[in-house]
Amino acid sequence: MFLQTWNKYLPVIKILLKRSVNGEQTLDMNSSDFQRASGGKKIKFTFSIQLTKGRGQAGENFPPIAKDLISVLQQDNTTSKFMQQRELEFTMNSNFQLYIKNNTLLEKPVEQTNGEITETEKADSDDSVNS
Repeated sequence: MFLQTWNKYLPVIKILLKRSVNGEQTLDMNSSDFQRASGGKKIKFTFSIQLTKGRGQAGENFPPIAKDLISVLQQDNTTSKFMQQRELEFTMNSNFQLYIKNNTLLEKPVEQTNGEITETEKADSDDSVNS
């Protein structure tokens, strides 16, 4: 029902997904696009979904508008690859604003010493044993 509408906004969503690494992003959309796509049916256009590695939470029932957004994002190679490595939150409010939030925890690089003890560390540990 909303696939064509989401495809219209996909190029901008791609840009905002990349920018979401630096903070929450907002996309103002045209309400008439979604109202036309609904075919005059009374539909709730608001939603909030979390995708982990490109998938929604098990057992969660998404509204049609959210299902179609997920479908469009998964079918596009660029967004699909991006989402596979991240935890993202998409929220749409009644003003037809889509918020994209990247909830992925950044891993800090860990320095590895391969288990080797330097001479300084060895001397320090010897001193503490002898004390």
